[in-house]
Amino acid sequence: MAALITGLITATVNHLSLLLWKHVEEGERWFPWQQTQYCLLCFFFSQPQCRLAFSFLLLLGTLVSVIMILPGMEDHLKKIPGFCVGGAGIPGIEGKVNCDVIVGYKSVYRMCFAMACFFFLFSIIMIRVRSSKDPRAAIQNGFWFFKFLVLVGITVGAFFIPDGTFTTVWYYFGVVGSFIFILIQLILLVDFAHSWNQSWLERAEEGNRKCWYAALLSVTIINFALAFTTVVLFYVFYTRPDDCTEHKVFISLNFLFCIVVSIVSIVPKVQEAQPSSGLLQASLISLYTMYVTWSAMTNNPNRLCNPSLLSLVHPASATPAPGFAPTQAPANVQWWDAQGIVGLLIFLFCTLYASIRSSNNAQVNRLMRTEEGQGLTINAQDETGEDGVRRAVDNEEEGVTYSYSFFHFSLFLASLYIMMTLTNWYKPNSDYESMQTSMPAVWVKICSSWLGLAIYLWTLVAPLVLPDRDFS
Repeated sequence: MAALITGLITATVNHLSLLLWKHVEEGERWFPWQQTQYCLLCFFFSQPQCRLAFSFLLLLGTLVSVIMILPGMEDHLKKIPGFCVGGAGIPGIEGKVNCDVIVGYKSVYRMCFAMACFFFLFSIIMIRVRSSKDPRAAIQNGFWFFKFLVLVGITVGAFFIPDGTFTTVWYYFGVVGSFIFILIQLILLVDFAHSWNQSWLERAEEGNRKCWYAALLSVTIINFALAFTTVVLFYVFYTRPDDCTEHKVFISLNFLFCIVVSIVSIVPKVQEAQPSSGLLQASLISLYTMYVTWSAMTNNPNRLCNPSLLSLVHPASATPAPGFAPTQAPANVQWWDAQGIVGLLIFLFCTLYASIRSSNNAQVNRLMRTEEGQGLTINAQDETGEDGVRRAVDNEEEGVTYSYSFFHFSLFLASLYIMMTLTNWYKPNSDYESMQTSMPAVWVKICSSWLGLAIYLWTLVAPLVLPDRDFS
């Protein structure tokens, strides 16, 4: 079993190691304590290389999880001794489990459980690390080979976890973690839109104002047009004249809320308090809100209201629930749908952006527990040693660039989110013969969209509500 899991990871890691060794030979930014020789077992990274490296581990685990649910992989996963033996270890359903359906689901849960444990462990270890003088900072920035071994070890161990109540309990952990991570994604998108808007406005001030303002306006209009188009499509495909009341309410409310935050973002008093606020941010948030709404509706178990409902049902148990249209069983287990792919792309973007972001948005920095203008910088006169090798100057002695603990906690939540995304928020039914979705998953996503809009609205009006506070 260990060979199967490590085999999926080793090829990618070998490629990364070659790239890292190439950077070492070319004299990339390494810390001063590696001046005499390069420790391939340690890999001391500077910032933001360290964040990128941790994000790479998360993306590597995501890639392995994706491979595990590809069509045909269930035949290989069933060869793992004791991994799927008809429900052994689950009281009352021995011999009834459909491994073709459940084995990919179990594999993703265990892979993401391992990643979540890994990042949660680092989140605990890095609590209250204030500067690089703290001995724990060396663990954060180095010893990458050993970190990888720890991750592989946890992953191998996770595949020996007996079923029992593990799947059900971890499902609810995933629901809560995903709810929080959806909000983090929205905050990152607000920050990205803010930086984007500020960058183009600065370029407009430098010259060719008409061109940059036209580009800014065009992107904003496109975002709003896409958001409005999705609203129309939602009404067409996810509602019925005499049914689907919940969907009608979700679509209408979120459309109305997006209009409200867009109007508030250009109110003169808000613009005066926050000159950087504008319609570009509101358009991007509106588009993201429509995605979350779509994602929520695709988890509705009523096929009449959800034409994109995935059919992860074994033919022998394909009996329709009362009040719902029959669900046809597919020839092969299908984990992918359009909203899942879009969700994965948004996840990849936000994860990479969180690793390289350097924001000057004070409110976002407070929410993400980062500080502006601190941390590691490079002195052009000092970065080249006598041997011609470029090295970084550690300026985190006075204070870290970001909260190590919060960064790892974000990756912990991201592990739970990717677990739920790859499994479409489905869970096994009572006899473990099929996969099913439920309305609680719908409400979790919808509530996260409402709370996200409320957070964005607060960032707009906070300087007006609390004029004595410094929000600059």
